[in-house]
Amino acid sequence: MTNSFKNESIKGAITQFTSLVFYARIKFFIFSMLIFCTFKINAQCSKCVQTDTTNSILIPGTIQRAPIPYSNLREGDVMWAKRIWRTIDLREKLNQPYYYPEVSNNGSSSLFDLIKCGVLQGCIYAFDNPVTDDEFKDKMELEEIASLLIQKEIVELEDPNNPGTYFKDTITLEISSTDIIAYWIKEEWFFDKQRSVMDVRIIGLCPLSTKKDPTSGEVLGFLPLFWVYFPQLRPILAKQRVFVQNNFSTPSTYDDLFQKRYFSSYIHKESNVFDRTINSYMSGVDAVLESEKVKESISNLESDLWHF
Repeated sequence: MTNSFKNESIKGAITQFTSLVFYARIKFFIFSMLIFCTFKINAQCSKCVQTDTTNSILIPGTIQRAPIPYSNLREGDVMWAKRIWRTIDLREKLNQPYYYPEVSNNGSSSLFDLIKCGVLQGCIYAFDNPVTDDEFKDKMELEEIASLLIQKEIVELEDPNNPGTYFKDTITLEISSTDIIAYWIKEEWFFDKQRSVMDVRIIGLCPLSTKKDPTSGEVLGFLPLFWVYFPQLRPILAKQRVFVQNNFSTPSTYDDLFQKRYFSSYIHKESNVFDRTINSYMSGVDAVLESEKVKESISNLESDLWHF
């Protein structure tokens, strides 16, 4: 009886040890695949980052920088939260670092060129239906993104050698950084009672292209292209240099600009029971005042928590 019990114990120990070794190998395989996929994605995205090849003495060729991690946040420490949608108009002077340069050059690239390269390389996911769906549900395939950004149109042109005769030709229309005049930003404001601060996290970014009349070429308004998930975009933004305030010796990155809130914007929507935008019930000056009212309510909430 004793020998049988010992044999069963030995068999059980061997079986348990074999299981541990098996699961350890599986974990090692998964970990290795994650590292490989991460390295592959970083290698693809690194192609989108412009580097300075002018051999400058002051500025290094590339910025090997990772995004600054967010402060630790527990769900139980969030006393209050509100979701805000903003519009960044690139025609404003403060927002020029996001628009220029119009053509990528040594060390510099516009924000849209960076996003466009990222989604076409497959290291950033683009999400469709930006007007009706901002929850990042409908992921776009590379073919859909390419057809959206690069469109081909068949037109009839007059033969200059034979006036009066026409022939068909294919024209490629590609959305470039000069066509992007605004961005939508989806963000969440919250009060963290553990740190006693009002904080904000950007969730998504949506470029808006100019919508033109095909016959006259007149600009009719904005055309939202797609949403990108901002935390997935940050590793690329943290490596792309951008110059602000005419100071070449202290370059910043796009991630620095967003984290420092270095942009001018106005609120066009806040989380509400009707899920409606400000422009749906206000217009003109009233819409501007309503936007400022939402901004002021967030500031007043933080100040009203303290007593002096």
